[in-house]
Amino acid sequence: MIKIKFWGVRGSIPCPGPRTMKYGGNGACIQLTVDNRNEIIIIDAGSGVRELGNSLIKHELPKGPLKISIYLSHTHWDHIMGFPYFVPIYIPGSKLKVFGPVSFEDEPLKDVVGGQMKYRYFPINIGELAAEIEYERLREEPKIDLGGGLIMTTKILNHPITALGYRFEYKGKTFCTCYDHEPYRNLFITDPEHPEYDEAMAYEGEEVAKEQNLAIEDFFRGADLLVHDSQYTKDEYQSKIGWGHSTFEHAIASANRAGVKKLILFHHDPDRTDDQIDELSKTYCEPGKYGDTEIVFATERSEIIL
Repeated sequence: MIKIKFWGVRGSIPCPGPRTMKYGGNGACIQLTVDNRNEIIIIDAGSGVRELGNSLIKHELPKGPLKISIYLSHTHWDHIMGFPYFVPIYIPGSKLKVFGPVSFEDEPLKDVVGGQMKYRYFPINIGELAAEIEYERLREEPKIDLGGGLIMTTKILNHPITALGYRFEYKGKTFCTCYDHEPYRNLFITDPEHPEYDEAMAYEGEEVAKEQNLAIEDFFRGADLLVHDSQYTKDEYQSKIGWGHSTFEHAIASANRAGVKKLILFHHDPDRTDDQIDELSKTYCEPGKYGDTEIVFATERSEIIL
């Protein structure tokens, strides 16, 4: 059994308040629980990780020291900002491993994540934490054996800095994340009337974009559950090209082509209200409208069992 619980579903910045109470206003954080595994797996440390930490202290710490693995999709602030408020890092005996990509060779993951815990920003320095914490840089890699029958694959996504999608496979069930991610596009001039148009380069750019988009679909092909970036509608995206996020239309079409059983639309725009998401649900979540894939919007505190 794999159990997935959402502790934060928003993108860009936390937005708690009366207009976001139904779907949630906290930044990205997902908890993964796997059968008989003495380890807590967390994907991203947005502001939602604070409440997750409080829950672990209340329900799990009484059973013994905490063993936690945090997998960061990338190190943009909205995906790491909850780390200083994650109570287990202050508990002696807690053992944490923090995994994730970094974009600059001379900046280790510890410095990127811990850089926000300097006295100019925060009252406690990264070196003062009581827990035992290790940091490990990840790259794109297939079939990483995490032990106990759990297999993880990482995939580089299309974002302004290095970002990774995660694919977890356990006893015939597959859970994938694909955020923060934007569909690949042709970066060359495609207008034949443009003075700098080059037919060969335009063709090559189109082929490369198709190839990369297919590779992403292959990454989550056949998944039982896919959490996919879907911050914008197709119309909204026209003014957000290059920001590193997908549309509902792209996420749904990709999931259907890849034979995904259930798609969770994730990384909600901070300006998107509960009422607006309800209206979008009527458009995008109607059973069978866009194919066989079941489609729902991510909701804070919701749980799914595979």
